[in-house]
Amino acid sequence: MGNFTDRLQHAWNAFMNKDPTPTKTYYNEVSYGWYRPDRPHFTRGNERSIINAIYNRIAMDAAAVDIKHVRVDDNGNYVQIIDSGLNECLSVSANMDQTGRAFIQDIVMSLLDEGCVAVVPTDTKIDPKKSATIDIEKMRVGHIVSWFPDAVKMEVYNEKSGKKETVTLPKSVVCIIENPFYSVMNEPNSTMQRLIRKLNLLDAIDEQSGAGKLDLIIQLPYLTKTEAKKQQAENRRKTIEDQLANSKYGIAYTDATEHVTQLNRSLDNNLMNQIQYLTDMIYSQLGITTEILNGTASDQIMNNYYSRTVEPILSAITDEMKRKFLSKTARSQKQSIEFYRDPFKLVPVTQIAEIADKFTRNEILTSNELRQIVGMRPAGDPGADELRNKNLSPSKDDYHIDVDGNPIPEENMQMVADGEGPEATVDRLLEELKLRRKNQNGV
Repeated sequence: MGNFTDRLQHAWNAFMNKDPTPTKTYYNEVSYGWYRPDRPHFTRGNERSIINAIYNRIAMDAAAVDIKHVRVDDNGNYVQIIDSGLNECLSVSANMDQTGRAFIQDIVMSLLDEGCVAVVPTDTKIDPKKSATIDIEKMRVGHIVSWFPDAVKMEVYNEKSGKKETVTLPKSVVCIIENPFYSVMNEPNSTMQRLIRKLNLLDAIDEQSGAGKLDLIIQLPYLTKTEAKKQQAENRRKTIEDQLANSKYGIAYTDATEHVTQLNRSLDNNLMNQIQYLTDMIYSQLGITTEILNGTASDQIMNNYYSRTVEPILSAITDEMKRKFLSKTARSQKQSIEFYRDPFKLVPVTQIAEIADKFTRNEILTSNELRQIVGMRPAGDPGADELRNKNLSPSKDDYHIDVDGNPIPEENMQMVADGEGPEATVDRLLEELKLRRKNQNGV
């Protein structure tokens, strides 16, 4: 009961905590049918060109990397996952409409399209404007409308009303993430914007060529300087138009002294060459190849792509979240927000066995950890959880159980190590353990 009362006193919502507080919620007031109003949409012509495919591919690959709220040691190494509302948003459910993965994809797509986006904590247990320590329950991606010295005005989707609403929040509680490739992709005269303009120009030319116009010039056998001759020429043009429009096959006839010149022939220009040049340039500047887009890239190319393209974007997201969502006290307690990519996703099946042997032989991973990586359930053998080289014979200190699997009392450990005691000699103990494991494995 105390937690419920405390939540009523301190809970905060980005849309409800306004002055004056809205007194009505608009449930089911607007029906959008099949259209999702909270879904990100590209702008400035990005949605109808190759740029759409590039943005979507980068966003999907970035969302496939796990982002966790974790605790690290003094060296910055991962220790454990922190069970918090922030970790729940990043991994399971960010809000009513988006999973954690869809939320990250939304961030990256909006970031690449707009150049700078905001991650807004819409629901928290404590008002973030009054306390540095907050527990986030829901988050949304916001489109920044206006900038102020210490605040930003944003358009954020309100799941209560089903519409995007404008909110103004301090910069200290909002993650403001800037695209690390801003100068390449979002500057007005950047390579990406030049490519977008060229593609839009090509689309305009295609629409004109497919508009159904003939673009004909008719040379009449008389001068058209006087008004009477101009009217006669206009009547002649309308006659030919009517013949073409009313003919089943679009056929018209002209006088023997009249000459017809068609202008809609293909013109030789270098627009396609410029588009290909800009496309190759943006690929090289972003670290993307055509093999990455069509799915035929090798593991070396993919690793280069992840390190040059995906990693800077994820670092920009996690660094800003550490700065805004984790207080100084939390960071002093070794809390952090990190991203972890599975390095085995790009490994061919033919190399899994060799990698597994090297990782277990050098005592990097246990057998059960490797089994989970390849999608197999953990083995019940206690030895599968031992971090040791399976190719070497175990030493006397590696075993603390007897032949029946029961733990050896501490007072008898020295006698077993000396080859004495009621359990067994060391040699017989090791032989029986090996025999029992062979029987368990059916060998």
